[in-house]
Amino acid sequence: MKTSTIILVMGAILFGGCQLSSKKQKESKMNAKGTYAYDKAFMENHTNVIELKAEKAAVLLAPDYQGRVMTSTCDGDQGFSFGWINYDLIQSNKMVEHFNPFGGEERFWLGPEGGQFSIYFQKDKSFDFENWYVPAAIDTEAFQVVSSSPNEAIFERTMALKNYSGTAFNLKVSRKVSLIPEDEISSILGVDLKNTSVVAYQSDNSVLNSGDQAWDKKSGLLSIWMLGMMTPSPDVTVVIPVKSGDEGELGVKVNDDYFGKVSGDRLKVIDNHVFFKADGKSRGKIGIPPLRANRFMGSYDGKNSTLTILDCNLPEGVTDYVNSAWELQENPYGGDAFNSYNDGPLEDGSQMGPFYELESSSPALALKAGQSYTHSQRTYHFKAGKKELDLIAQKVLGVSITDIESVF
Repeated sequence: MKTSTIILVMGAILFGGCQLSSKKQKESKMNAKGTYAYDKAFMENHTNVIELKAEKAAVLLAPDYQGRVMTSTCDGDQGFSFGWINYDLIQSNKMVEHFNPFGGEERFWLGPEGGQFSIYFQKDKSFDFENWYVPAAIDTEAFQVVSSSPNEAIFERTMALKNYSGTAFNLKVSRKVSLIPEDEISSILGVDLKNTSVVAYQSDNSVLNSGDQAWDKKSGLLSIWMLGMMTPSPDVTVVIPVKSGDEGELGVKVNDDYFGKVSGDRLKVIDNHVFFKADGKSRGKIGIPPLRANRFMGSYDGKNSTLTILDCNLPEGVTDYVNSAWELQENPYGGDAFNSYNDGPLEDGSQMGPFYELESSSPALALKAGQSYTHSQRTYHFKAGKKELDLIAQKVLGVSITDIESVF
């Protein structure tokens, strides 16, 4: 072979190798852990998914996991992935006895969790973890896909449940998740989205009493309970505006005794705002009573320059919300409307996450036979510079980014 030919061949190999290396590096970058591309590929390898998409905004749904939103992005495949996903549990292909925390930034559950009307404890069992079981219909069983398009997906599921007191419930659940167009986001929130990436979706979650008996307070009621597991960072702070007023009339501004009192370096109430550190490093939960809850709650992540807003219009003046405390309760309808949970190590050092949660609940559902109730909420994720996020935070949450950063 001539020297010139050898040089050309070697050059082609080297050039091709450089192209391949460059391609691999690009693919590796696009599929780096923490990106939407990584999470989408992971979920596609383990279950069926439905993707709602409009330009760079995308939302990933999992029908086999009760139609939950697993994650979303506002910057396309290479963008930050907002939802926390339990990779170890999903890829194990095993089911956990009490609860399968697959993750996902919005999932459908039902309340109450504890008390004499709980659907997580069997009759006469003590309120201990060894007796706590999440009903399979909202834990391991799939929801049926009714329809799907690039803009929305609809799921359904029939359920038969029984509470701690022995009351039987027959119900039909319908869940619709829809992308919210960018121009509608601006209109709904009254914010300017210039130089801001955003993804937003609305979920409409309906429960129909499909039995032949009315659901009664004396024998127990259910509630729609929406929970979102989000990816934490050392710089995440949950912000919840609360209504001002007398504690005797409206209740406390925040309940923090779910898992023991939250320490003062992690929970602060400043005027009419509740601030909760959500770094995934200390287990704690807070709740906002219904008469204190405003329309919005949110979280700011300084490390990743993101702002998340949960938008949920609660019925005005309604006070009956199911109580999820793990005990026989004096007031089973004295529960909270909004909650936030920060994951952290247990006493034995093990940890489920890390993640943090933003949660909303419907009122207790006293439904007649054939009657239904719909609990709707919107989730918005914004990614931008501090200046742009500050304008949104002040408009929606009533507090500046500088104030949020200075709390802890």
